[in-house]
Amino acid sequence: MTWTAALGWFFAGYALLTGIFILLENRRPQATLAWTLLFLTLPGIGLIIYALFGRDRKAFSRQRQLARQNLEGTAAPLLKQLLARQDAEIGRLETQSLVRRRLMSLVRHNSHSGLTTRNRVAIQQDASTFYPSLMEDLRRAQRTIFLQFYTWADDAFTRELKAILLERAAHGVEVRLLYDPFGSLFRLTRRYKRALSQGSVKWAPVSALYWLHTVSYRNHRKIAVIDGQVGYTGGMNIGQEHIDGGPTFDSWRDTQVRLEGEAATVLQVVFLVDWYNATGEDLFTADRFPLLATEMPPTTSEDLGADDAYVPVQILTSGPDSEWRAIRQLYFAMIMSAQQRVRLQSPFFILDATIAEALKAAALAGIEVDVMVSDRGEGLNQTPYWAANTYLAEIAAAGARVHMYGKGYLHAKTLSIDGEVCSIGSANLDIRSFSINYELNAVIYDTQLSGELEAAFERDLKDCYSFEAAGYLRIPVLKRLRDSAARVLSPLL
Repeated sequence: MTWTAALGWFFAGYALLTGIFILLENRRPQATLAWTLLFLTLPGIGLIIYALFGRDRKAFSRQRQLARQNLEGTAAPLLKQLLARQDAEIGRLETQSLVRRRLMSLVRHNSHSGLTTRNRVAIQQDASTFYPSLMEDLRRAQRTIFLQFYTWADDAFTRELKAILLERAAHGVEVRLLYDPFGSLFRLTRRYKRALSQGSVKWAPVSALYWLHTVSYRNHRKIAVIDGQVGYTGGMNIGQEHIDGGPTFDSWRDTQVRLEGEAATVLQVVFLVDWYNATGEDLFTADRFPLLATEMPPTTSEDLGADDAYVPVQILTSGPDSEWRAIRQLYFAMIMSAQQRVRLQSPFFILDATIAEALKAAALAGIEVDVMVSDRGEGLNQTPYWAANTYLAEIAAAGARVHMYGKGYLHAKTLSIDGEVCSIGSANLDIRSFSINYELNAVIYDTQLSGELEAAFERDLKDCYSFEAAGYLRIPVLKRLRDSAARVLSPLL
C-alpha cells in the first residue's frame, strides 16, 4: 500500500469515527454540521478545539455532582418552606393573567425556581445608579456580603470597592467573592487578590483555566447579596469601564435590578451553590438565611398592608449541565405569549432556530417587535457582530423593527412583553448564553416595573438608528459574504 493510499484510508477512518461521535451527541443540526466541517477541514486541530471548547460538561462524570443548577440538594432543608408553598402561591394568583401563570409554571419546572412574592424591586439604569446603591448597601452590611461577577478588574473604582469590603471584613462581616477567570483575565491582579486575602476577604475563581476541557464554560452570572436580604443582578460587572465607557467607548449603557426580600434569598442560594462548586465548601446554614427563620403562609397583594412589599419574582438559572435550556425556553415562551409588543435589548444577537422563528412569527402575526442591539463590538473580536447582521436582516424582513444603539456600548440584557412581564439578567440573546454559559435572569411579574423598563427602552431610541433589511442588501457583497461566513461559525461563537 502506498503512503498516499494509507493516508486516504486514515482520513476516511478519521472522518467516519468523528462523524459517528458527533452524531451520537445529538446536538442541534447546525452545531453538528459546524463541528463536522471543522473536523474535516482541520484534521487533528479540530479535535483539540473540540476538547477545549466543544464538549458538553455533562460528559465529565467527575464534574456532575459539583455542577447542580437547581435549588435543591443541600439547600432543600432551608428552602423547604419556600418550595412547599409553591402550588398554593401560584394557585392563589389565579386572578393574574393566563400568560403570567404559564410563565410562572414554566420557570418553576425548568429551573426548579420558587416563586417569591415578598419583594421590593428597583430597576437601575447604568452604573451611575447601580454602583452608589451597591456601595451604600455594602457599607450597611452586618453579617454577610456575597459577590459574584464575570468580570472583576483592578482599577480606580474597584479599589474604592475593595476598601469597603476590607472595612466590613475588619468589623466581622463574612465577605466572599467569586469571579470568572476568563472574564477577569488580565484585569484582576495578584496584588488586588492578595490585599483581599490579607484583609480576611475570601475569594475564589469559579473554575480553573487549566481545566482545559471546561475552559469554554464560563460563569457569566452577576450576583450581589448583602445580609441575605438585599440582592442585585443584571448585566453589569465590576469595573471602571461601566462608569466612563473604558478605552473603547464614550459611554456604557446597562441595566441592573435591586431585589430586597425573598428573591435576594434565592440569589444567595445560587451564589452558595456556585461557591460550593468552586471550592467544595458547604455554607448552607440557617444563620445565613434570616428571612426563612419564621413560617410564612402564602400571600397575595390583598393580604398586605400599604407598607408591605409585594412583587412576584422568580430567579431563573441555566448552564451547560442544566436539564433544560431554561432561559432559552423563557425567551421563547415570552415572545410567543405577547399579544401587543415585545421589547428586547442585547449586545449580541446570534439566534438559534427556535428564537429566530419566534421573533419572526410574532412580527408576522402583527405583534410590535422591537429589538435593540449595540452597533459595534467590545474588544477586538468583531465576528459575533458580523454574524448578527444576517439574523437582524431576517427578522427585519419579517416586520420587526431593529434599532442599532450608537451612543456607546449597549450591554443591557432585557426582555419585556405587553408591559406585563419582564426579564432582566446576564443572558445575551445568543447561542453561547443559551447553551454554554452559566447565566441568571430575574423574571418580574409586575406592570409598573415592566412599564418602567419599556419607558427606558423608549428613551434609548433617541440614541439609535434603524437597521433595514433592504438597506442591508445594498451593502457591498464582500461585506455580506463576511457576515455570512461568520454566521456559519455562530454555533461555536
